[in-house]
Amino acid sequence: MSAPRLALALGGRLEPRPRAALHSRAALARVAPPLLFGVLVVGVWWGYVAISGVSESVLPSPGQVARALVRDRSVLLSSGWTTLSEILIGYAIAAFVGVAIAAAVSSARVLERAVYPWLVATQMVPIPAIAPVVILWTGFDIRPRVIVIALVSFFPVVVNTIDGLRATDGELVGLLRTLGARRWELFRVARLPSALPYVFSGLRVAAAFAVIGAVVAEWAGASSGLGYLVLSYSSQTATSDVFAAVVVLAAIGVALFALVGVAERIAIPWWTLEE
Repeated sequence: MSAPRLALALGGRLEPRPRAALHSRAALARVAPPLLFGVLVVGVWWGYVAISGVSESVLPSPGQVARALVRDRSVLLSSGWTTLSEILIGYAIAAFVGVAIAAAVSSARVLERAVYPWLVATQMVPIPAIAPVVILWTGFDIRPRVIVIALVSFFPVVVNTIDGLRATDGELVGLLRTLGARRWELFRVARLPSALPYVFSGLRVAAAFAVIGAVVAEWAGASSGLGYLVLSYSSQTATSDVFAAVVVLAAIGVALFALVGVAERIAIPWWTLEE
């Protein structure tokens, strides 16, 4: 017996759950596990510091890190804004260039075979070794940091976009060709929509890489930013302040990752609903 008939037989009525309640429950299911795990990690960290009596210069407690966040809030906000500006500019360049290169490379199999190995080769060179050279070429302003961030971030965008363009339904492409669709129309109607989930997957990975690239670039040569602040505090053995700067860096990375997820839900709602 089906659920509606069973409910009627029992003299009851099936009431659909309110959509708001379903959304709130789904949001709670997504947020609660990582939040509880974070509380567990902080608790274990705090307990270890209290029991072991380890020095603050070696491993500060969460409370000492929180005090450093409050004490250095003006410096952290100023440095965080500098680093965030570099990340956003470099990340935007990486996203645009990555998608453009992927679209160009995947347009012809010969071009893909010629260029793809060189794209892989660009990631085999350690970025810390390139950063000082980029600074020598461009100076000590924001440009070398933006370039390093873009170099670190564009590769996952390129690779994932190429994979997405390869995954286009061949029958759909064949149908559009029989209808007289041109190459640009094939790209706009068939290939790009099918590649969007892959593109956003690459953008999420690039969001994490962008933060790493910013720190490396600022270590190579900068007089401001969170990476510079970490280096400066480390030389002073101010470990609590180092952790505070790392917390702000992590917050920037998580926020950027979350914004990419929001953009994905807006751009391809059908895909996120299937998940």
